[in-house]
Amino acid sequence: MWMRRDRQLMAVTLATVFAADVYFVLLPRLRERYALDAQGCPCLEVTGGNSSRADVPATPWLSNASMPPANTPEALGVTSISSETGGEERAPKLERLFTHPLYNFQSPNLGEEGVLLQPEELMSHYRRKVSRWERHQRYYNEAAAASNISLLRHEVTFDPEASWLKFHLGINRYALYARDEPSIDQLLQDMHSAAIIGADYTQDEKALRGVCDCSQVVKPSGHHLKLALKLQDFGKAMFKPMRQAREQETPEDFFYFVDLQRHNAEIAAFHLDRILDFRRVPPVAGRLINVTKEILYTTHNEELKSVFFTSPANNTCFFAKCLYMCKTEYAVCGSPDALEGSMSAYLPSLSIAPRLAIPNPWTRSYTFTGKEEWEVNPFFCDSIKQLYPYNSGNRLLNIIDMAIFDFLIGNMDRHHYEIFTKFGDDSLLLHIDNARGFGKHSHDEMSILAPLTQCCIIKRSTLQRLRLLSEDDYRLSDVMRESLGRDALLSILTEPHLQALDRRLRRILQAVRTCIRKLGETQVVAVDFVESHGGTVTPSDMR
Repeated sequence: MWMRRDRQLMAVTLATVFAADVYFVLLPRLRERYALDAQGCPCLEVTGGNSSRADVPATPWLSNASMPPANTPEALGVTSISSETGGEERAPKLERLFTHPLYNFQSPNLGEEGVLLQPEELMSHYRRKVSRWERHQRYYNEAAAASNISLLRHEVTFDPEASWLKFHLGINRYALYARDEPSIDQLLQDMHSAAIIGADYTQDEKALRGVCDCSQVVKPSGHHLKLALKLQDFGKAMFKPMRQAREQETPEDFFYFVDLQRHNAEIAAFHLDRILDFRRVPPVAGRLINVTKEILYTTHNEELKSVFFTSPANNTCFFAKCLYMCKTEYAVCGSPDALEGSMSAYLPSLSIAPRLAIPNPWTRSYTFTGKEEWEVNPFFCDSIKQLYPYNSGNRLLNIIDMAIFDFLIGNMDRHHYEIFTKFGDDSLLLHIDNARGFGKHSHDEMSILAPLTQCCIIKRSTLQRLRLLSEDDYRLSDVMRESLGRDALLSILTEPHLQALDRRLRRILQAVRTCIRKLGETQVVAVDFVESHGGTVTPSDMR
């Protein structure tokens, strides 16, 4: 009898506890949930900063609902919903950045002399190249048929409206492309997906002819395994294969001149250059290449074919042409054929758009013990300011832009810079070959900023954009994360590298503040678009 009463009492107690839990805990949560769904969730704020899906547990994803694709803006956390806007979605940070007034001011009038190429000149040149390629292809096919060799054939078309032609036609004395040029996004897509019809060594590797001077500390380009790939519409891209995992940092004992080249650094450098509004890096896209079908089967270069082999793991591999690198341990391998890499758009041919390579005044010593003058003389810039073309125009200001860019990516290997000869001393500086960037996220190499800290001068537009990118609404790491999310390859930069960008940006702004405290803002912040002139001027003329 007493046992039965105990059981009844326990059952009543449990039922009471359960009812209380439902009424006081579960019901309020359900009411709140339905209220949020009906109101568009005005209290939820998802920023494009460091948030991911795991960081926002309150987001109402149901268990039977599909998650957004990994590369969408929503998955990257770039769409924000703010209580200040009454629950309305705000535009992604990158979109808001590019619509900011600092990214929409007018450049000076270009005129015919301010544009690199004219359409008639460009079309005539490339039609001749296409005819020559078709003639060589016909001879190659005839030779293959005579030898009973079957070839992989591709349909090729020369399209006067091709994205790479529009890119070449858009180059001017101030930038490689306009801010709102739609052909750039199309070019990125073409480099990612267009059929590859030819593969060859780059021109500088061909010039080596397989002979390398091993007594040099700086190894020639054969060390880096880069190839020239021709696309179906006769566009051309430089392919740099993946050599290092995203999470790996450059070892501390490595000199900068023997560091590996990273394909993801090339991709990230293009996106950063675009965000800084320099637009001096040719477009770069990520791509997954089938090294057998898209390189080995498309090349007519017997030397390139000869460096392919199959590894013990049954992966297709190839190595560099240079003699001291002709070892299988230096090879790159597919998995078994798929190989990740960067595709960098080629600039116009040197025969119609010649360029000049100029030693960087702040070049480093490419020896184990030597030092350059700027490394030991803090007043080095005073002598540079007396030399033409650094004593007038934008050349020195452009050098400082380049130093800021290199500091952000951690690139210590800027020994030369290139200009288009047509524009003379008023040419933009090309920010090419950035594969040694993003090697160390845990270290900021302050010596890269020597042009800024020694000269204490910076373009007003550059400084204004840097300050804008330091604000929460336009945080550099956030807009970079969003921009990189548009590439076909995932996780171009790891989170520590993205956070390093914010840290380095703060260091740049601190360096500018130090200069302003020392010299005053009018002496440090310079106007843009100053034409160069010959002769010697005083340093104050550059302000």
